[in-house]
Amino acid sequence: MADKLTPERRSWNMSRIRGKNTKPELLVRKLLHAKGYRYRLHGTARGGRLPGNPDLVFAGRHKVIFVNGCFWHFHDCRVGQHAPKANAEFWETKRTRTRNRDALQRAQLAGMGWEVLTVWECGLKDLSALERQLDEFLLASSPHTTAAEPRAAARPVTAPLAAEAPAAGLED
Repeated sequence: MADKLTPERRSWNMSRIRGKNTKPELLVRKLLHAKGYRYRLHGTARGGRLPGNPDLVFAGRHKVIFVNGCFWHFHDCRVGQHAPKANAEFWETKRTRTRNRDALQRAQLAGMGWEVLTVWECGLKDLSALERQLDEFLLASSPHTTAAEPRAAARPVTAPLAAEAPAAGLED
């Protein structure tokens, strides 16, 4: 099927596609935060930036998570295997380059002692399976793990009782 958009409009549409804070990434972050996990965003660790700028960095555990779109990162699912017919050579080159770059970055991270998990966009359809996958990855022991479980949920902060903090100007 031919592209129904003008090249200018297609270019404008493509320029609006984000690389950070995507809906799939926000969903994974929300799920992990609700379970008590804390993380750094977009490849920052104490030593600076990590190869590939992983979406979530668990520095104390020495683990990182990438949240990838199936089409853009050439996943084996139906969406990832869809090859655009318009400008096919360009897309094949671009997606192959992305796949090779991803493999190189994962190898670099592994060489630095980081464990890597890739969460695919198509895997977000079954949230209970995703939750199990994330827990298994994050709770599995590794040589760098410092904490075996996520932090306990925060307790509500209560105001001090009146007897503990007398009100100003009300002394006897």
